Amino acid sequence: MAERLGNIIELKHITKTYTDNGFTAVSDFNLEVGRGEFVTFLGPSGCGKTTTLRMIAGFEMPTEGEILLNGQDITKIPANKRPINTVFQRYALFPHMNIYDNIAFGLKLKKLPKDEIRRKVNHVLDMVDLEGFENRRVATLSGGQQQRIAIARALVNEPEILLLDEPLGALDLKMRKEMQLELKNMHQQLGITFIYVTHDQEEALVMSDKIVVMSEGRTQQIGTPEDIYNEPKNAFVADFIGESNIFKGIMTGDKKVRFCGGEFECVDDVPEGTLIDAVVRPEDVILTPPEQGVVEGVVTSVIFKGIHYEITVESGKYEMVIQSTKAAVVGDKVGMQLEPDGIHIMIAEDHTTCFETTINSELNLDFNDETIQCDLTKVIPGSVIKDGELFDDDGEKIDLDKIRIMVSIQPEDIQMSDDLEAGLVTGKIINLIYKGDHYSYVVRTEHGHDLIVDDEYLWNMHDQVSLIMPEDKMKFALKK
Repeated sequence: MAERLGNIIELKHITKTYTDNGFTAVSDFNLEVGRGEFVTFLGPSGCGKTTTLRMIAGFEMPTEGEILLNGQDITKIPANKRPINTVFQRYALFPHMNIYDNIAFGLKLKKLPKDEIRRKVNHVLDMVDLEGFENRRVATLSGGQQQRIAIARALVNEPEILLLDEPLGALDLKMRKEMQLELKNMHQQLGITFIYVTHDQEEALVMSDKIVVMSEGRTQQIGTPEDIYNEPKNAFVADFIGESNIFKGIMTGDKKVRFCGGEFECVDDVPEGTLIDAVVRPEDVILTPPEQGVVEGVVTSVIFKGIHYEITVESGKYEMVIQSTKAAVVGDKVGMQLEPDGIHIMIAEDHTTCFETTINSELNLDFNDETIQCDLTKVIPGSVIKDGELFDDDGEKIDLDKIRIMVSIQPEDIQMSDDLEAGLVTGKIINLIYKGDHYSYVVRTEHGHDLIVDDEYLWNMHDQVSLIMPEDKMKFALKK
């Protein structure tokens, strides 16, 4: 494998906003890719990973920011002028050509000598273990063979960087796992830089040197597979990478934490009294007799998964998912223990929902074509109301058009309803995370605001909901 020397690609403050609808697919994206690295963009559908890949390839142009290749700005250089090749999920092979002509197509466009073309094609066919297939038609190949031909066609151009956009998505599970290992071996042999897009967590963990976890067009975490799995930076990463139990908790002492109704030793040195999210992987939970556990519970589900049993235990209002090689019986009482290094502590994120409002002529607040009752004299220092108008402490009339009031409310104080006329705002559920005793939802409003809502009931992704926000739970502040 070639020695890595510095960065080959740098993305600096990349943003992509589509002018036709104002949608921002990628926002302030920053990344350094080392020469010879295998980097994977990982995230759910619509998170911006393919858009980012297309900007590196030159098929899309960023709205803001710059892309550097070997230190040179290539942001405005077209795709055909970049030493970068892309392999797509749909391999786009030419069905009327045989394998040789498919691979040689780009070389023929460059008008290389026939002998050189044949030498290069034979070399990459050997590389993807398909030598002797030159005269075969595309239609006679399996999905895995077609995928190898698509890679060979990209490699024959000797790119500095190979981009792969979910290239294994069309394969069955067994073939996909085989091709994961083949791609990893190919990367090690070639020594060129691979940038890979997938929504498959296992695929990213198996193949990558570096993983970029993305959500809603933003980077959530960048790190090695081990870092991403063992040290997630937030609840989204913990929930998206592998299986996780996530619980709200509080630090109770020196490396001591309370969650799920029990107090545990941990390895994270976080100040006492700090509100936290505790991440526990299912394989790290130790099942014991009830009297030996830090917490007790009742087995509610047992599913055999081949290499382990997936066991669900309810403990009071909490639910813990456990992976064990030993079976359990539904209805049994069990205890649960955790080793200190089996608990990962994350500082709880402030998910307070905040939004900006204007003041109407009745001295109430306007938001989303709805009215919020508010005593402005308690929000604007020294202000008074006289004859239906607002004055400052000098007796001057306040220009309402210049005042904005910020409204905040806690996620647990917002109610979701399927009656779209019932709430202050409507939106679509774009993400959900189970937190042991409730679900944490991200609801994107029709105006593009992302609001966090806690609810004990399970709603479906992409449900349209109305958000009821009681005024007595709101806090008001003058925007500075």
